[in-house]
Amino acid sequence: MAKITTVHVCSECGYESVKWLGRCPTCREYNTFEEQAAAPTRSAALSAAPVRGGSAVRLQAVKPLAEGRVPTNITELDRVLSGGVVQGSLSLLGGEPGIGKSTLLLQLCQTMPPDGRDVLYISGEESLSQIKLRAERLSVTAENLYLMAETQVEVIEQQILSIKPMLAVVDSIQTLHTEASTSAPGSVTQIRECTARLMRLAKSSGVSIFLIGHVTKEGALAGPRILEHMVDTVLYFEGERQASYRIVRAVKNRFGTTNEIGVFEMQEQGLIGIPNPSEYMLSGRPQHTPGSVVTCSMEGTRPILAEVQALVCQTSFNMPRRVATGMDYNRVVMLIAMLEKRAGLGLGMFDSYLNIAGGMKISEPALDMAAVAAIASSFRNKPAPQQMLIFGEVGLTGEARAVHMAEKRAQEAAKLGFTECIMPQANMKGLKAPKDMRVYGVGNVIELMQLLFT
Repeated sequence: MAKITTVHVCSECGYESVKWLGRCPTCREYNTFEEQAAAPTRSAALSAAPVRGGSAVRLQAVKPLAEGRVPTNITELDRVLSGGVVQGSLSLLGGEPGIGKSTLLLQLCQTMPPDGRDVLYISGEESLSQIKLRAERLSVTAENLYLMAETQVEVIEQQILSIKPMLAVVDSIQTLHTEASTSAPGSVTQIRECTARLMRLAKSSGVSIFLIGHVTKEGALAGPRILEHMVDTVLYFEGERQASYRIVRAVKNRFGTTNEIGVFEMQEQGLIGIPNPSEYMLSGRPQHTPGSVVTCSMEGTRPILAEVQALVCQTSFNMPRRVATGMDYNRVVMLIAMLEKRAGLGLGMFDSYLNIAGGMKISEPALDMAAVAAIASSFRNKPAPQQMLIFGEVGLTGEARAVHMAEKRAQEAAKLGFTECIMPQANMKGLKAPKDMRVYGVGNVIELMQLLFT
């Protein structure tokens, strides 16, 4: 029997097959198989390799890290990482091209190292002189920063073990390759093997490693999903390249809370943290305009105020349009149907457009009541009170359902001068309302309409 020299690998999950398949039997995706050279057999080498960690030990006998977390000295990034970078951790930062991934991590190389310890920045996409140009633009002048232009992971391992830096940055994981695989750089096999080697290096040496990952046109990290399972922390850059602000969100964090966000503004000298994103998001808000309502979203443990805008106008077609930007489209369609049935709003012959001002994306259901109020305000051409906050989940029967951290949302609005707040009646029990703020509880959308427009 002839020896198999090529295999077909699924680009989504890494499943291997000796022949091409139209649909992957593991992840059920279509047209994801790519032909690659088969990796040499290494079963004997793997069986002879020592097992990392040795024998089992009691929990009480394990010594904690001498230096648990190292602050990055970038306030917004420390918030996302729950206090700083954990020693020996492997983190992944993904985002669209040009959004600021390399900029943020090069700034991290300048601000993080305490006591003059070394930092290594490895690039597989830029030459040393190109990195130097970007460092000069960002005013990165750290004397203990080492630069390296390399794509072979074995050479990178040798340099990390030789320099023993506190932090190593790899830009990007898709450019690396290992001699153990004959596949092209960026393939599923190469990404998986290179990440595994860097993970073992981080755990054994105690060096914290940051990886930069490319994303697909759908916005997901390119490469197999196993990449996100292997690393300790997964951070995503959000925001449009044309917008001035950027959001870094923790999608996975083994050492802290997930869904925490840090807000940055892209300036000429790099990414600058925004200490009060609520005030930043509401800047330029129109005064006493129908269809404009302020809500509060919880991003991890952080409340952020955002403006929900709605525009309802008579349609010129048989089928009215429904457009949602920054929120779930299907949920908006359900809320519009609920308003027609439960609140008697005749929206069947009207186009409805909803938008979160500033480019924010909110997925939590606490946005429902604000969206309902904005649609009704635009439909009736009556503005909602200017200094009023509205939040709460709405069901298909029109009931207002409780949301978490209602008191924290109201307190955030009170800090910015809001004097009124509407929330679900279920959240009123035991609520400590902020001073100088009137809080109203509603049980359904009918009560919400009466409170707003009568």
